[in-house]
Amino acid sequence: MLDAALIQQCADPSLKPAIVEQFVTAAGANDRLAVTVKSGGRLILVPKAMTPDEAMAIVRQHVGEAVVRVGLTQFPAGVGVKDASELKPDLVDPCENLRKGTTMFAKVLRIVAKWYGNPKSDDVFPQMFEDAVYAWKTGEFEGVNVFQADDPGKSVMIDKVLPADQDKAGVDILPADTDAESVEKSESVGSAEMRIDLSRIGGN
Repeated sequence: MLDAALIQQCADPSLKPAIVEQFVTAAGANDRLAVTVKSGGRLILVPKAMTPDEAMAIVRQHVGEAVVRVGLTQFPAGVGVKDASELKPDLVDPCENLRKGTTMFAKVLRIVAKWYGNPKSDDVFPQMFEDAVYAWKTGEFEGVNVFQADDPGKSVMIDKVLPADQDKAGVDILPADTDAESVEKSESVGSAEMRIDLSRIGGN
């Protein structure tokens, strides 16, 4: 569970603390140095980072060639970056990662809410949240790249919370790349059959 003070200090203020917790539970990681690398729907085995420098080395090694997620929110490291040298160590800083991740997720949630017609009903929010988590993990929603898309604006209100029994919506969705076809293919393969691309271990 995220520290309440960390949420208060660092998370996007447009999201209620309960939503921040639910988001990180559903789509994030417990380890602030966690780095997940996927290519073509396949999970690439990488060494466990023990220091921020090690985590950033792994990120820089793979960004641009694979989908790299990092930190508490599993933030997409390559978004808005043209070269690995532009990546900053704050990606693995808990506060900055939470700030970046929740700001981006709030935008994704607003994109989903706008598609739904900005419904006011509490009953619709759990499905919207689950769709937003799925979009966060795949990078797409209804054919739109949610990380690159324009923010529909703060006029889209996100003031709901999930029922207690749905606070883990979407946890069974594997992190995926932004290729929708690869997403579908990767989800059709059981975890026991998932191939680990060992050829990339050790870097280029």
